[in-house]
Amino acid sequence: MKRHSRAFWPLLIAALVFYAIVQGLIMMDMLGAYHTNTLIFIAINIILAVSLHLVIGITGQFSIGHAGFMAVGAYLSAIVTMKLDLPFIVAIIVGGLVAALAGLIVGIPSLRLRGDYLAIATLGFAEIIRIIFLNIDYVGGAAGMQVSKMTDWTYTFFFMLLTILVIVNFTRSRHGIAALSIREDEIASDAMGINTTYYKVVAFVIGAFFAGVAGALFSHNFYIVLPSQFGFLKSVDILILVVLGGLGSLSGAIISAIFLTLVSTFLQEYPETRMIIYSLVLIIVMLYRPQGLMGTKEITDYFRGWTSKGGKDNGKDTTT
Repeated sequence: MKRHSRAFWPLLIAALVFYAIVQGLIMMDMLGAYHTNTLIFIAINIILAVSLHLVIGITGQFSIGHAGFMAVGAYLSAIVTMKLDLPFIVAIIVGGLVAALAGLIVGIPSLRLRGDYLAIATLGFAEIIRIIFLNIDYVGGAAGMQVSKMTDWTYTFFFMLLTILVIVNFTRSRHGIAALSIREDEIASDAMGINTTYYKVVAFVIGAFFAGVAGALFSHNFYIVLPSQFGFLKSVDILILVVLGGLGSLSGAIISAIFLTLVSTFLQEYPETRMIIYSLVLIIVMLYRPQGLMGTKEITDYFRGWTSKGGKDNGKDTTT
């Protein structure tokens, strides 16, 4: 833990400094709405990538229904603000909690499955959620639900930071170690007395909670929430963020979310060729880096490498 804390505090301070700089630029009108919205979108994608990283990268459960939990958070938060006229922070928390409850309801029966069967079950759940909202007139049905823009840089940044801190601390706890053992060998973990279903459900619920939070921030950033925004392709987009970053690497999920969001944003000016270029970028990266951008390593591993190398060099200098 001491090794990790050496890199943790500098990274946390750097993140807070980055927030303060961006917030200062926004307050002085030096950062336009377009660039601010890009930063918000990057932060939302980081929340989605990190939350799915816990399910796939840490616990090893192949889920492709993350967009369903995002939809639950988006619609429930919209109801809280637009129908019940409650504060936005309450809407975010309610959206996350209801998404976590949905994750619990889905996780208890489906997480007894493995591999492709689990993927099909979670995909089916996401489609059920989308169809339900598509046919409920209370939330606008297919026409969507009008939502006031309440998401800003401060809300998005601190919920992103909270997501990363919770996932990191969970991974380093005994619960995270149990989840990692399930990923490596579920049968052996079960034989050693680890309640595999319990830990898989816990990871699934935490991931669903933060997906709901991301959905709440997403819906209040684009003025309208539509069922079509949370289809199968959205789940695949989130899955790509985790796989491209490197399965098992939280840092990779974050870097991948930043990279792909920027690529997608810059290609918006070319709608005819945007998806072709986007797909080519993915293919090239996976051809030359099949293990993902970070593999299984974290940024803190490089910090430890530099620290130990510096220590050895200092030792050599002292000896000579």
